[in-house]
Amino acid sequence: MCWAPDGANAAPTQAEAKNGVSIHHSVCPHDCPSVCALDVEVVNGERIGRVRGAPQAYTDGVICAKVARYAERANHPDRLTVPLKRVGPKGSGEFTPISWDEALDTVAEAFRSAADRHGPETVWPYFYAGTMGLVQRDGIERLRHVMGYSEQHKTYCTALATAGWMAAAGHRLGTDAREMAESEVIVVWGGNPVHTQVQVMNWVARAKKNNGARLVVVDPYRTPTAEKADLHVMLRPGTDGALACAVMHVLFRDGLADRDWMARFTDEPEALEQHLATRTPEWAEAITGVPAATIVEFARLYGGTKKSFLRVGYGFTRSRNGAVNMHAVACLPSVTGAWAHYGGGALWGNGGVFGISKTLIEGLDRRRPGVRSLDMSRIGPVLAGNPQDLGDGPPVTAMLVQSCNPAAVAPETALVRQGLLRDDLFLCVHEQFMTDTARYADIVLPATMFTEHDDLYVASGHTFLQCHRAVVPPLGECRSNHEVICALAERLGADHPGFRMSAWEMIDTTLKTSGYEGADALLTARWQDKARTGDDARFLNGFGHADGKFHFRADWAAQGPAHHGLPTLPDHAAVIDEASAEHPFRLVAAPARNFLNSTFTETPTSQKLEKEPTALIHPDDAAGLGLVEGQPVSLGNSRGVVVVAWKPFAGLCKGVVVVESIWPNKNFAGGLGINTLISAEAGYPNGGGVFHDTAIWVRPGLVPFSSLSASS
Repeated sequence: MCWAPDGANAAPTQAEAKNGVSIHHSVCPHDCPSVCALDVEVVNGERIGRVRGAPQAYTDGVICAKVARYAERANHPDRLTVPLKRVGPKGSGEFTPISWDEALDTVAEAFRSAADRHGPETVWPYFYAGTMGLVQRDGIERLRHVMGYSEQHKTYCTALATAGWMAAAGHRLGTDAREMAESEVIVVWGGNPVHTQVQVMNWVARAKKNNGARLVVVDPYRTPTAEKADLHVMLRPGTDGALACAVMHVLFRDGLADRDWMARFTDEPEALEQHLATRTPEWAEAITGVPAATIVEFARLYGGTKKSFLRVGYGFTRSRNGAVNMHAVACLPSVTGAWAHYGGGALWGNGGVFGISKTLIEGLDRRRPGVRSLDMSRIGPVLAGNPQDLGDGPPVTAMLVQSCNPAAVAPETALVRQGLLRDDLFLCVHEQFMTDTARYADIVLPATMFTEHDDLYVASGHTFLQCHRAVVPPLGECRSNHEVICALAERLGADHPGFRMSAWEMIDTTLKTSGYEGADALLTARWQDKARTGDDARFLNGFGHADGKFHFRADWAAQGPAHHGLPTLPDHAAVIDEASAEHPFRLVAAPARNFLNSTFTETPTSQKLEKEPTALIHPDDAAGLGLVEGQPVSLGNSRGVVVVAWKPFAGLCKGVVVVESIWPNKNFAGGLGINTLISAEAGYPNGGGVFHDTAIWVRPGLVPFSSLSASS
């Protein structure tokens, strides 16, 4: 069984120890497309020191400040180090230490008893991207599949973006990010890489130095990335599809469309041009709030060179119409033919280059047909017993949560909390800190960090396959996700070869099964570049659809069941949570620079830099509401009220409010965080969290939710 921490005593892999400090190679595991190659200082073989970017061709020695100071997190005095059992009321944070055997026996017995009462679908293993390593993140799926527990529809981050991109391109491929260095125009659409993916800005800087490249940023507010732009196109949230249509209208109208390229590589260019004839800049201005003249300026800048690189983010897809918006935006380089030119094209993700078989890791060979799948973004309604979510199956009465913190990050926080407080719900949380979710647990298990376990990594922002071994021993009694899954499998009688392997053995077998040389070879090389070359890199061998063409006409039925009424050609889909007299503001719950979802919220430096949850409000709106600087404001809708500080900020459209988060719930007056206001309604056509698609009211001071009607 998998008890010993794999590789914890691995020798230095770069330099011999000097003054008790040695350098070890590693990989950043966090939820980011960059998947940075790292060089980690290890002090006296026991704890990590400074973390630096490695000289890999994409990371290029550059990493974000959060990870550079990772020692602050790894060596934090509040890290969980022993298993805990709840002794007070749920949510009270009252726990007592217990042994690993008692903890694991308790969890296994709870799962067994729940399944005996209700059937195995009553157990819902729940996870996401607290680590992006394939073994440590996805091994929970193996336990799920072998035991027949409820499946999880993974919708927090990429479901909407995936549907839109796949409807257009047919595969998870794009232009190599390193080509940005040769681009003449770079468009960052719906992302803020200064906060979330610093390597993009490194490549932008190269392009500016090499070619005098122009940077365009499309975003609802003036982010730090937008501040660096030559042109900031500031639009209303949820209107990106309309903007993209108007840009394409100008490209066709002004002779900037590559009709020869479209005739060879796209499905219906004539139908697209005819459809866009009425999608004028003036039409889009009324929807987006972007002046028609700015739309024309953007279109002519973009279409004026074939070396236009479109770096597509995730933020603008986190809306009910997010997939439609992604499809429309993805069409731009196919209208200009930029795909055919080095330094041109588009990148959403390059995850399709790796070809890793996850059958062993996820136990896909034991997956049972007919097992229900529960939408992770709808954990609130699921735990509330919503029959539309549960179907004909039982209520969820037992959960294991790894690499995720739904009590803070899931939509409808108040409903999630209500569900986690259920007396009939057994909850085990495997975590590094006492998170919002862990406080509701019956059993809390201490988890390793990436420096303390082995893992394998693919990426979406680049094309390098990487693995690493642990560089320090686990802190206290911490155990890795893989070890915990193996130990529970043994107690539950779950049989699969993966439960009898170490993490390193799983990495080695997975690589060899996928056509690679093996784990030791990859570790020695540090990384393997899987970038496409030649005609493949320029899509001259076609796109991912059966006809080999890029699709202007989306087959939404192929992307998900909730496809009815979606426009098949690029358009604005008016299905968002529109502002109204009752809820006149649109909320964007954007990522903060010094947090990564709810990770790093525990570190003092990140807390100091972010200060407190704060709403950015246009000065004219603030004046109209009678807001007073230094006093809090209440943001609310039918789902609840959130109280925050505020400051005037002219870098957004009137009627838009931005709150950069995700702060823990305790940092908000009333104990409910920003996702309280976010609907758990699924985006179209295949689900997806609608985190940036919320209508709210704004009022001065603290407004208790209990004082409002249900429709407030």
